[in-house]
Amino acid sequence: MIHGIDTSFLVATELSSHSRHTDSRRLLDQFSRAGDQFALVPQILAEFVHVVTDGRRCADPLDMTTALERAELVWNATETVQIFPDAAATSQFFAWIRQYRLGRKRLLDTLLAATLHAAAIQSVITLNRSDFEVFGCFTIHGS
Repeated sequence: MIHGIDTSFLVATELSSHSRHTDSRRLLDQFSRAGDQFALVPQILAEFVHVVTDGRRCADPLDMTTALERAELVWNATETVQIFPDAAATSQFFAWIRQYRLGRKRLLDTLLAATLHAAAIQSVITLNRSDFEVFGCFTIHGS
């Protein structure tokens, strides 16, 4: 099975100071042992770097070099499936924003959901369940 990875989960797995680090690592290890793969989109990596280098969001932020190295390591891991938004994902993004009347704070999560949906990925790992429940098409893990 392939699970889409949300930024919240990626941050928790990579920062040992995160309150959900242990639980997130345990879930990641469980799926890895089952032979599952993890779908990543480039915008999640950008958001990850943005979050983990921000001293207002992290008690112990990473420097930019370390954050980029970690993002590249995850992106190039053998268990990572690299996916990209295409025309179908973009159309779904616009449709969901309108259909569910989502605001500007939901843009990135909706684009992620639309990209995963267009790639036929039905499972998402996130610490923000409500960001994906609205779409009604994903099995949600991690929250």
